[in-house]
Amino acid sequence: MAAHSLRRRITARTALTTFMAAGAALAVITSASAAVAAPGGGAAAPAAKVAAPAVSKVAYTAKERREALAYWTPARIKAVGESTDLGPTDPKVTPWKGTEMKSVGRLFFVNGNGEDSWCTATAVNSANRSVVMAAGHCVRRGSAPDFTHIEMVFVPGYHKGQQPYGAFAVRASLTPRTWAEESTNDLAALVVDADTTGRKLTDVVGGQAIAFNRPVGGAIHAFGYPASRPSRGEELLHCTGKAKQAPQADEQVIPCGMAGGSSGGPWLADFNATTGKGVLVSVNSHGEGLETGKKMYGPVLGATAKTVYDQAQRG
Repeated sequence: MAAHSLRRRITARTALTTFMAAGAALAVITSASAAVAAPGGGAAAPAAKVAAPAVSKVAYTAKERREALAYWTPARIKAVGESTDLGPTDPKVTPWKGTEMKSVGRLFFVNGNGEDSWCTATAVNSANRSVVMAAGHCVRRGSAPDFTHIEMVFVPGYHKGQQPYGAFAVRASLTPRTWAEESTNDLAALVVDADTTGRKLTDVVGGQAIAFNRPVGGAIHAFGYPASRPSRGEELLHCTGKAKQAPQADEQVIPCGMAGGSSGGPWLADFNATTGKGVLVSVNSHGEGLETGKKMYGPVLGATAKTVYDQAQRG
């Protein structure tokens, strides 16, 4: 449910990233299939298999991060919204008119097809004060370990072209290995750089609390920047509903028809409209159809999600 335009930007770096990732995977396979000589020159014993890491991580160099900030000019941001139209906004999805949600913003990127795109993401409380939560498909395609996004920038508090708290380049993105390989656990944690004055993200905009292994249920306020008319990503929209267990055990569902572009947006439980704070218990993952529907599904944040978050907050 990310939104994207058809503006294409295939770069040598995209191809290089794919080649290097493929080479690294081959090296692991080669290593795992090697034999270890037995003491005394006896028959070789099979090498012990090394368990695959639970988290898939993509890191961006300092040069790549500078290029990302330079790439997402106000004109390009405006263009990506204007070139994407996912139809009229569902009547139950309305512009947020309450306390400013400084911790929620647009996550801009160029996907693996070379298309300019965006999702929604949220700053959360973390040890390094630099973690942003989003959906896994906002940083890489599911079941495609080498199909990762580039030029990633988080703009908290975005509103109709305004960037009141600046833009934060993504230093690293982390997803469950199961998302990269099997398209399950559609969740991502991103680590962002400090701003141009050296301030950490949550020192600037604050952060939402986050909970793991919380029972599904209760009232949810969901937020996002969908590409539906008339906002087309230019303002924060929201909807409310009660969370229920989805047919798939690793998902939950709320009655919310937000369109693409809202992907990664927070599901906040225990939400206080006066303070704009709540507890993040999931993120927008997908609707009923290709882009939208009358329901929104999100991952259940269990042990896998906590492992991803913990690794990010140590980054």
